[in-house]
Amino acid sequence: MIGIDIEQEKIEIIRKYRTLLRHAKPFLQSDDAKLIRKAFNIALEAHKGTRRRSGEPYIYHPLAVAHICVDEIGLGTTSIVAALLHDVVEDTDIELEDIENDFGSKVASIINGLTKISGEFEYGSSQQAENFRKMLLTLSEDVRVILIKLADRLHNMRTLDSMPRNKQLRISSETSYLYAPLAHRLGLYAIKSEMEDLVLKYTDGDTYIEIIKDIDATKEVRNRFIKRFIRPIHKELNGCNFKFEIKGRPKSIHSIWTKMNKQDIPFDEVYDLFAIRIIIETPLDNEKSACWKVYSIVTDFYKPNPDRLRDWISTPKANGYESLHTTVMSNDGQWVEVQIRAKRMDDIAEKGYAAHWKYKDTAASQESGLEQWIDKIRELLQQNDMSAIEFITDFRSNLFQEEVFVFTPQGDLKRLANGSTALDFAFEIHSEVGMRCLGAKVNQKLVPLHYVLKNGDQVEILTSEKQKPSEDWLRFVVSSKASQRIKEGLKEEKKVIAAEGKEIMLRKLKKLKIDPNNENFDKLRAFFNVNNQLDLFYKMAKGFIEVKDLKKFKEDSSKVNGRKKIGKITDAKSFEKEITKIRKRKEDILLIGEDMDLVDYKFAKCCSPIPGDDVFGFVSVNEGIKIHRTSCPNAPELLSNHGHRVVKAKWASKHQEAYTVGLEILGTDRVGLINDVTQVISTELKVNMRSISVDTDTGIFEGKIVLYINDSKHLDILITRLELVSGVVKVKRFDYTPDDEPVKKQA
Repeated sequence: MIGIDIEQEKIEIIRKYRTLLRHAKPFLQSDDAKLIRKAFNIALEAHKGTRRRSGEPYIYHPLAVAHICVDEIGLGTTSIVAALLHDVVEDTDIELEDIENDFGSKVASIINGLTKISGEFEYGSSQQAENFRKMLLTLSEDVRVILIKLADRLHNMRTLDSMPRNKQLRISSETSYLYAPLAHRLGLYAIKSEMEDLVLKYTDGDTYIEIIKDIDATKEVRNRFIKRFIRPIHKELNGCNFKFEIKGRPKSIHSIWTKMNKQDIPFDEVYDLFAIRIIIETPLDNEKSACWKVYSIVTDFYKPNPDRLRDWISTPKANGYESLHTTVMSNDGQWVEVQIRAKRMDDIAEKGYAAHWKYKDTAASQESGLEQWIDKIRELLQQNDMSAIEFITDFRSNLFQEEVFVFTPQGDLKRLANGSTALDFAFEIHSEVGMRCLGAKVNQKLVPLHYVLKNGDQVEILTSEKQKPSEDWLRFVVSSKASQRIKEGLKEEKKVIAAEGKEIMLRKLKKLKIDPNNENFDKLRAFFNVNNQLDLFYKMAKGFIEVKDLKKFKEDSSKVNGRKKIGKITDAKSFEKEITKIRKRKEDILLIGEDMDLVDYKFAKCCSPIPGDDVFGFVSVNEGIKIHRTSCPNAPELLSNHGHRVVKAKWASKHQEAYTVGLEILGTDRVGLINDVTQVISTELKVNMRSISVDTDTGIFEGKIVLYINDSKHLDILITRLELVSGVVKVKRFDYTPDDEPVKKQA
C-alpha cells in the first residue's frame, strides 16, 4: 500500500480552500469570508479521518462541489456554505438543528433537501426516486438545492473511476436519466454536456475512447479550417467597430455519438463536428439588432441554409436560452454552424438559471420562460398522491421536450411542450377551463380536443358546464398539468369502485390461500401489468381480473422451473447474502453460465445479451434475475429508479452455448452477393443461421440475418469478415427479440 503523506494533504486542503475564497472574492460581502471559513472548519472536522474510494481525504469532495458552484454555475455565499456542508448531516453526527443554529434556516433548508432519506423502504418501492422527490420538494422554496446537487453529481461523475462497476453503471444511468436533462432544462449546457460525455465514458468506454482519438486526429486540420473560415468575418467585424470574441468549439463527444447513432453514419461522415460562436459586447437595448447585423455579415461571405435558421433571440427557449443559430456553406464545401449572441446571452447559456439573477434588474422579462417552467414543477410537486416512481416519470416528461409557440385570442404567447393538443392548451389557460373543455377553434376553424397544435396557431377554447373528463382524455394530453388534473377528476369515482374491488380481491386471495401482503401485491401488479394498487383493485371491480387469472398467478408464482434456487432474492443485498452462503465465500457477482442451477435468471428480450457483452443483472418482481446489456434502451430507467436491485454479473469462462443475434447487411446488389454472404457465415466461420430475409430495391441490397453466436468476439470476427465481401457497404448488429424466450442450444 502506498504511504499517505498527511502533512502534504493538509497543505493541499488549505490550498484548495484558499483558491475557493480567491475565486469567490468578487461577490463576497463584509462577513461572508468568515461564514465560509466557519463552514469549512466544521466540514473539515466532521469529515476528519474519512476518505473517498480513491483514497483522497473526503473534504476534497465538498471543496470541489463549492468550486463548481462558484466557477461553473456562478452561485454565491449561501450556496458555498451549503456545498461545504452538504454531506455532514447525512454522513456525520452533526444534526440539521446545529446547521440552523450556526448558519440560519436558509442554509439548513438547502442541506435538508440535499440529505438522503434514511431507513427501510417497502419492497417494490424506490429509495432513489424517493430521495429525488425529496430534493425537488425544496424547489418550491429554493432552486439552489438543485444547482448544488448538480455540482455534487458532476464531481461524482468526474471521480467515478475509483467506484466498482455496478456503482459506475447506477450513477451514470441516474445522471443520464435525471441529472443531465435537469441541467439542460435549467440552461446549464456546459454541465449537461460534460455529464453526458462522462456517462458515455462509463457505459460505452470503447466508443468514448474511439471518438476522442478521432477528434484528436482531426484537430490540426480543423483548427486550420476554423482560422480560414473566421478570417473575413473577423476583419469585417473589426471594420464595423464591434467588441467581440470568436470561438471555434467541437461538438461534445456525446452529441457526436448521438448523431452517429441517429443517422447511422461513421465518425468521418459527421460533417458538423464543430460550431463557430460569435459573442458581442453591446448594450441590452441594442442586442437584437446587433446580432442580426452580425448575421448579415456572416451571410455576406457564406451562403446560409434557409432551413437551419433558429431565432431564439425573438423567442427564447423555456430555459432562458437566447442565441441566433444558422448553418452556412464554407468555401471548402463544408457545412458550418454559426451561433451569434450577446455577452449577457452567453453567460445565461453557460450558467443557466443562476446567471438570470445577475441580469434580473435589467432583463427581468427574459427569465419568464424559466420561471414559468419552475412554477409548473411546483404545481406538480403539490400532487402528493403519486408514488415516487410515477412522480419521476411525470417529472421527466417535463424535461427534454421541444416547444410549440401558440397564441390566445387576445394575442398572448403561450409555450407548450411539442405535441401538445387543444386540450393541453385548455389546461394551460386554467384547470377549470380544461375540465369543461368541449372543443376548440384554431385559426377560426373548429377542431377536436386531440388536435395537435402547430407553431403560430391561435387557439380559442370552447367550454360547457355539462362536460366532464373521461379516461380517453389521458391518451391525447402530453403535459403533466393536464394529465394530473384529469387523473384527479377521475380518481374520486375510481377510488369508490377500487374500494369494492379490494374487498372482492381480498376474499378471492383468502380462498386461494395467497397472503395479501405488499410483496404479493407488487407481484400481482407486475403480473397484471398495472402501475399501482388502485388500478389493480379497479380492474378487479370492473371484471377485467377474474378468479381464473388469480389461479394462473398462483401457479406461475409457485413454479420452480426444475432449478435448485437459492433463498429469497429481493435486491442486490439479499442476492449477495444468499450467493455467499451457498458458495462458502464472500462474493456478490452472478456468474452467467455457471449459476443457472443456483439462481433463477433469464436473458432480457429487450436487448438480447450474448457472452462478451457488458451486462448487469436486475432483480425483477416475479421473474428472478434478468440479464441486460449496459447499452440496453431500458437500462437508464432500471438503474436510476431501482439501483438497489442491480446485481453485478459477468460471463463465466466455461460458457459454451450459442445465442441468437441479428445482423443487418447493407450493400449494392450484384449477382451472387447472397451466396458470398452465406458462404462466409456457414462455410468459412461455421456459424449456424436461424433465418435470413433479403430485400433489393433499385440496386440496393438490404438483408437481415439471425444467427447463433458464441460470444461478442465471435460476432466481431464475423462482422469484419462480412465487411470484406465485395458489394457490402455496412454490417451492424441489431437487438433480435424472438416471440418466446431467447433460443439457446449447445454450440
